[in-house]
Amino acid sequence: MFLTIKDLIEDAENNTQSLAVSIMNEEMADHGMSHEEMRNIMLKQRDVMMQSITRGIAGVHSKTGLTGNDAKRMHDYLEKGETLCGGLILNAVQNAIATNEVNAAMGRICATPTAGSAGVVPGVLKSLVDAYDLTDDQQVDFLFVAGGFGLVVANNASIAGATGGCQAEVGSAAAMASAATVAVLGGSPQQAGHAFAMTIKNMLGLVCDPVAGLVEVPCVKRNALGASQALVSADMALAGIQSLIPADEVVEAMYQVGNAMPSSLRETGLGGLAMTETGKVYAEKIFGKK
Repeated sequence: MFLTIKDLIEDAENNTQSLAVSIMNEEMADHGMSHEEMRNIMLKQRDVMMQSITRGIAGVHSKTGLTGNDAKRMHDYLEKGETLCGGLILNAVQNAIATNEVNAAMGRICATPTAGSAGVVPGVLKSLVDAYDLTDDQQVDFLFVAGGFGLVVANNASIAGATGGCQAEVGSAAAMASAATVAVLGGSPQQAGHAFAMTIKNMLGLVCDPVAGLVEVPCVKRNALGASQALVSADMALAGIQSLIPADEVVEAMYQVGNAMPSSLRETGLGGLAMTETGKVYAEKIFGKK
């Protein structure tokens, strides 16, 4: 198991291999599985991700009525071809929203790294598949790189909103997707690390303030933000832009910021958007007065 991003990058560089190979080799050693077994498990996860996106784009809504059908709206908007942002970014946004709307509707998703942030990695991956016609092997590589970087965050900081705020959930997911994007598009391990670092830097301090304590508002739309941030950071890294602060120090900063957050801003639904007048009205409407 790689304990730091630095270790992960150095292993790939020292062995003249991709990040995906380094991470997959480590996983095979840890779990005693063959390459084919690990690949098949990841393909099954990929299939769940793609199914969630398809279902979400078709249109779903939660039982509470707080969220639903925004992925379909984005899809229809994209079809018109008159968007402000590029198609790749908005495709990722659409896919991220779709996944989290399925989650809010109690559908089947793949938590990457959590249910609340499950839309970012699949959203970005599907947009790359559509734009670059990625093979199954490339998609598996993407997911292993995302997972490897995410594991380092989980072991050194947090991926849970309850302990680190939404920076730990959507922030981590976006950073994972950004590093994986760079890797699968031919960037160096160092560039993947810079993309990862820049993503978390730009999401530091993001609070977790779910309205009515449910993983719907603002979670669904924050996944859209995370997907777009992942691609912007990947582009910056591929352009040669670097993070002055090393990735592992950025992770440590995220951990410290999460610890400094009051409990009201860590998934309790007692602060931020959850405590706006409208947020309280919806909470009362769903659960009644407390």
